[in-house]
Amino acid sequence: MNTDASGHPHTILDAQAQALLARASGSISPQSVALAWLDWASHLATSPGKLAALSHLAVEQSTALTRYATQSALAAGSAALGRRGIAFGMSTTSQPEPLINDRRFRDPEWQNYPFNILHQAFLLNQHWWDTATRDVRGVDPHHADVINFIARQLSDLLSPANQLLTNPLALNVTAQEHGANLVRGAQHFLEDIQRLQGGHLPVGTEKFQVGKDVALTPGKVVLRTPVMELIQYEPQTEKVHPEPVLIIPAWIMKYYILDLSPHNSLVRYLVENGYTVFCISWKNPGDAERDLGMEDYLEHGFTAALDAIEAIAPRRKVHATGYCLGGTLLAIGVAALNREGKDDRLASLTLLAAQTDFTEPGEIGLFIDESQVSMLEAEMELAGYLRADQMAGAFQMLRSYDLLWSRMVQEYLMGERQSMNDLMAWNADSTRMPARMHAQYLRRLYLKNELASSRYPVGGRPVSLANVALPTFCVGSVTDHVAPWRSVYRLHDLCPYAEITFVLTTGGHNAGVVNPPGPSRRRYQVDTRPPNGGVRGPHAWQAEAPMHEGSWWPEWLGWLKSRSGTPVNPPSMGAARKGYKPLADAPGEYVHER
Repeated sequence: MNTDASGHPHTILDAQAQALLARASGSISPQSVALAWLDWASHLATSPGKLAALSHLAVEQSTALTRYATQSALAAGSAALGRRGIAFGMSTTSQPEPLINDRRFRDPEWQNYPFNILHQAFLLNQHWWDTATRDVRGVDPHHADVINFIARQLSDLLSPANQLLTNPLALNVTAQEHGANLVRGAQHFLEDIQRLQGGHLPVGTEKFQVGKDVALTPGKVVLRTPVMELIQYEPQTEKVHPEPVLIIPAWIMKYYILDLSPHNSLVRYLVENGYTVFCISWKNPGDAERDLGMEDYLEHGFTAALDAIEAIAPRRKVHATGYCLGGTLLAIGVAALNREGKDDRLASLTLLAAQTDFTEPGEIGLFIDESQVSMLEAEMELAGYLRADQMAGAFQMLRSYDLLWSRMVQEYLMGERQSMNDLMAWNADSTRMPARMHAQYLRRLYLKNELASSRYPVGGRPVSLANVALPTFCVGSVTDHVAPWRSVYRLHDLCPYAEITFVLTTGGHNAGVVNPPGPSRRRYQVDTRPPNGGVRGPHAWQAEAPMHEGSWWPEWLGWLKSRSGTPVNPPSMGAARKGYKPLADAPGEYVHER
């Protein structure tokens, strides 16, 4: 029997116990939550000033709510008398202004008595708990963020918008339809439960089948490795720019987020504008891939793709593009090439919503500490991978109103199915993460921040972004909860010699990137830091960078063209003589794995 620390019987037993606990707790570490609560509660109990301030706030809120409720009741009574003709010739009491405004209650129905009092009481209570869980002297910042997040989730659960009897919109619909909406809502709920238990995708996704409705850009799979298929897309113009574009998406998602419906496809946009595009389609890992690590994705993903492109389009530099975790992998790969003096294979570097410094990972960091990572490692050790639903649940909690509560109210109380679009259907087509790789990712990048501190090992030696001087285009999104734009912006600190064009666009982690030209309310800011140009802070950058209307895609296209050569004849599809013959039509086989 193995007697090293990792294989000792008691260590194995502990890991199995943690894995069972994870199943019971929804993969959330109870110890992590308990430590955060104890830290906050014990410090709050010994902070008389904070307690006094909270007491004063409670009295202020109570007084304000009582005054607001009285004025609302008088206004409602006056309006009722007026409607009956009793108050003819008498002055009416105007409706008071809300104490707190919130987009969740912007419908005029919420301003009617008594629903205005209900939602104002809810918002005041939520504000009190937000104040109570912030700025308590002595509390670890991570613990404070965890408790604040939990308080917000619990209060959201009790929102009057989520209950039939306290939601005026739902009550009106129920009265108008004589309860038919509730019958439909119950049917929707049962259908969703059955689909979830059966492992089927949500209702409406059948309208967006891969290869039939989305991922339609013509191409060929020219390479298949244990971790990915490399797709080369067919040229759509007579001539193409000499420099191909290599796209590396995250393997936490299916690649076709960048090749959705034709009007939403970044891949199609590039090929229609004269570029040869290659894109990696990652394998959906299972137990057999449990031991794949970050270096396997680097070697059999990025490096293998570069070698294939070199064979298909010899002596042509590549515009390397990475999205999300794929961008992080690309940054590691570029740093490794730079260490070996081989980054001259690349013409430029583009990072889309990709973190290279994890000092400020945003709210996703709430789920990442030693206790939480240890629990995930134990759970992944049994299964061999991180399940898709574990990741989806965490992302839903980060935006619970948009991704959870508002949808449930619409579908189960209103009885109206949310219309499905290509981006939503893609989001439901989730993937898994290999156990070893995900553990390395969480520990080395999130917990230890090794890439930013030039300690991340590739081939047994650390790599650094400090000497990377490639022209770089970097995109962050204003409301990105996965890769917060201020974290993405830290690339400026890590690559002091590089010319960096930074774009800040409206939208979130996905919608900010899937941002095609056309009528929209999208806007973006853009500014370029020259090589050796120093670093402005993110707040200063945001205050000074010029604002533009529309999509950032044309901005990037212009940037690429300024760094590309005169168009030439397109390369052949694959290079059969060099071992890269076309294996299948796009979108390939790996994308269909469930």
